[in-house]
Amino acid sequence: MRKNTKNFYYGKIGIGSDFPISVQSMTNTDTRDIELTVNQIKELEKIGCDIVRLAVPDMEAARAIKQIKEQVQIPIIADIHFDYKLALESIKGGIDGLRINPGNIGDDQRVREVVKACKEQDIPIRIGVNSGSIKKEYLKRYNGVNVDSMVESAMEHVRILEEMDFHKIIISVKSTDIDMTIKSYEKLSEMVNYPLHIGITESGSLWKGTIKSAIGIGSLLYKGIGDTIRVSLTGSPIEEVKVGKQILRSLGLLNDKIEVISCPTCGRTRINLEKIVEEVESRIDNLNKPIKVAIMGCEVNGPGEAREADIGIAGGNGLGLIFKKGKIVKKVQEEQLIDELIKEINKL
Repeated sequence: MRKNTKNFYYGKIGIGSDFPISVQSMTNTDTRDIELTVNQIKELEKIGCDIVRLAVPDMEAARAIKQIKEQVQIPIIADIHFDYKLALESIKGGIDGLRINPGNIGDDQRVREVVKACKEQDIPIRIGVNSGSIKKEYLKRYNGVNVDSMVESAMEHVRILEEMDFHKIIISVKSTDIDMTIKSYEKLSEMVNYPLHIGITESGSLWKGTIKSAIGIGSLLYKGIGDTIRVSLTGSPIEEVKVGKQILRSLGLLNDKIEVISCPTCGRTRINLEKIVEEVESRIDNLNKPIKVAIMGCEVNGPGEAREADIGIAGGNGLGLIFKKGKIVKKVQEEQLIDELIKEINKL
């Protein structure tokens, strides 16, 4: 069961337990290059990214936000470190969310200016702590980087905002270590009911980072922890969103595509199963049906092992079977398998 958390909005996207879990990414373009950044955001919009974050390293980047916002539909979060003036300028530009740690932007007056501007424009603030940004005081108090120092560092920033009567807060406590990340979020979720942004920070390359992120993010979501996710990969943000969406689908938290299951192949396989799976997935990618399709390598185990599928195929030696709910409905020539399967899917 998903943990109950506060509910509010990043622009038009709801955050909190009353809303679907959203998938975020971050552009890897230079925010000052408006055209390049807009083009990448539009690519992210096309594949279903819910929220995008932009790095704001200087005033030129902050001032670019207004023009970027005018050309895209997706909610935009400004990612800011240390300089409160960049936060204020980004707010003027129309951002939908702010990622900033209030304890790192200067004295009390500067924090109050940012909080006041966020209140006026109804902009949530995400507090983001990772294993590399823990305050020295907590590293010393808790003997290094660990769950306690991570969570306490985050809670310090939370208290700053709460004391200023600001409560539209999202929190993240990410680490590159899966165990530390999971335990930090578990502890934090027992302490607060603010929405949690979850992920494994700096998880690595596309292949290794996908596996690491799927384990960490998936474990938390399975426990009911997490309201918005970001898969942090060394590579294209497009891939981050694809992986994030697939993690949600695998847990039954997103039903926007046909689910395809396929066997790993064995010595009984007499068809080019890998090629068939790729072609079927490509041809049904734009179909939005809440069904499960099985693509199996042989007629011996196909219908039986894939009994839970709504429809499926099992390859043979020149022939193939089409089955529904484990029952064979027709035999077709191997070269007609894919076309016949697509026809049957369209009937459902």
